[in-house]
Amino acid sequence: MPDPVLLAEAEKLSPRLVGLRRAIHAEPELGLSTPRTRDKVRAALADLPLAWREGGATTGLVASLKGGIPGARRVLLRGDMDALPMPENTGLPYASRIAGTMHACGHDAHVAMLAGAARLLAARAGRLAGEVCFMFQPGEEGWHGARHMLDDGLLDPLPDAAFALHVMPNARHGVIAGRTGPLLAAADMIEITVAGRGGHASLPHQTRDPVPVACEIVTALQALVTRRFDAHDPVIVTIARIDSGTTHNVIPDHARLTGTMRSLSATHRARLREAVARLATGIAAAHDCEAQVTVTEGFPVTICDARAVALGERVAQRLFGADGFERLAAPIMGAEDFAYVLEKVPGAMFFLGAAPQGSDWSQCCGIHSSRMMLDEAVLPRGAALLAGLAEDFLATGFG
Repeated sequence: MPDPVLLAEAEKLSPRLVGLRRAIHAEPELGLSTPRTRDKVRAALADLPLAWREGGATTGLVASLKGGIPGARRVLLRGDMDALPMPENTGLPYASRIAGTMHACGHDAHVAMLAGAARLLAARAGRLAGEVCFMFQPGEEGWHGARHMLDDGLLDPLPDAAFALHVMPNARHGVIAGRTGPLLAAADMIEITVAGRGGHASLPHQTRDPVPVACEIVTALQALVTRRFDAHDPVIVTIARIDSGTTHNVIPDHARLTGTMRSLSATHRARLREAVARLATGIAAAHDCEAQVTVTEGFPVTICDARAVALGERVAQRLFGADGFERLAAPIMGAEDFAYVLEKVPGAMFFLGAAPQGSDWSQCCGIHSSRMMLDEAVLPRGAALLAGLAEDFLATGFG
């Protein structure tokens, strides 16, 4: 069972955790291939009694720790490894040395905390009943890395429970947050191409101008969201980019809309795809144009098991006190590929507030900001929570 000593043990690891996080932060990697990050993880944990597995589709790793007490339970802890294709503007001494690449989503911290949990649990292996698997996963930022690792069989046989932790730099320092049911949304990319007939901008009646048609589609999508879908099972459609034309006096042949669709249920996800396609093609046809709608499927809804969330609440409060856990009132419409694991294994993802102690956390830069920073003092808390979740689950299951 987790105990007050666990947090103290984690605090002693702080220099290791900070060092690993900064080394990864300075050399961020994108996508499914993160070999430098993989090698840093292997080196950081080389002295531990872990069995390592790697797959063919990614540079992902799964390390297994056998407990000293016979037990049938297996628990998975996951940390993602990849960065984002964006510049860094933090001015930190360990800022990214790779142009146009930054750990702006905290995955460097996730790896460090997971490595810390592995070291904490290895020191307690003699009292563990069962097995802990540590999933170091690349390709979370849109690359479906978790799905690839599942397809590679790296999680076989499937564990009995799975947990992940995500830092939030604009949330209260050190507080763990979670909720039962949908935590994060499904996310699909949409592209709508409106085909018209171009010509001279001074003679629009001789053309079929796709630009106003595209604009009408954007406006109608907002009415679709608010008038066709229950607000208690929300959806979001955001058109983030419009491309058309080459110069000021030519009506183009095509206009292209690109955006994202978010949903919190499989039912509304499917309905939204159908409704958007029907709306776009109908509006285009009304203007004697054509619309082609392409949806690129993204991550599914991240759904947290009630028993796993209750376990997280108990562990967090035991480690950090009664104020150490917060139940989120509503889901967040971001997306997360740990959802693929939670489709197959009961478990939960939690958030860890990483704003500086005593700061106005609401004013801190959030994830995916080029100025995003986090207070590294929370890293031991994250490592302790992950270790506590594994230890508690192996001892009593979901309780």
